[in-house]
Amino acid sequence: MIQWDSSWPELAEERERQHLFSQLEDRFGIPRSLFDGYLLFKREKSWSLVRNSSHIVAAAQFKVSMVGIRAFQKVGAYIKPTTRMLQIFGGAATRARIVLDENQLERLLGGERLCMDLDLDRGYVILTLGKHMILGAGFYARGELHSQIPRKELKIRMIRMPLE
Repeated sequence: MIQWDSSWPELAEERERQHLFSQLEDRFGIPRSLFDGYLLFKREKSWSLVRNSSHIVAAAQFKVSMVGIRAFQKVGAYIKPTTRMLQIFGGAATRARIVLDENQLERLLGGERLCMDLDLDRGYVILTLGKHMILGAGFYARGELHSQIPRKELKIRMIRMPLE
């Protein structure tokens, strides 16, 4: 067993890990097996993901302020995958992926909700610009879609990546 410095977040229990990754698989079609090589840590209402490696044992003794990428956070009754999590692993999604055009994206960025008739239950969706540029999360409920992407993230993404 690894002796973690007290600054490290708590290692998530297997039951909690299975629950979170099952939700990803059920909602988005992202296979749980994709995360077999990762450790999941919990701190209050958020979870972080870090690749498991032989270096983790050595790093465990250091004081840390953050571990890996923040992967999930609890928002009300939902577990929300973070923007970064979706940008890294969302390419494996086979469901709950909404392809936006530039006009729809501009409307979402302006604070509008888009009316859409989707065959989806209420919950988070993956928003993409075109088929391949994953922007992050949206929330779909009662025929309306609204963005959950931090504005600062969109500015960075739009500068770095040309449109398809």
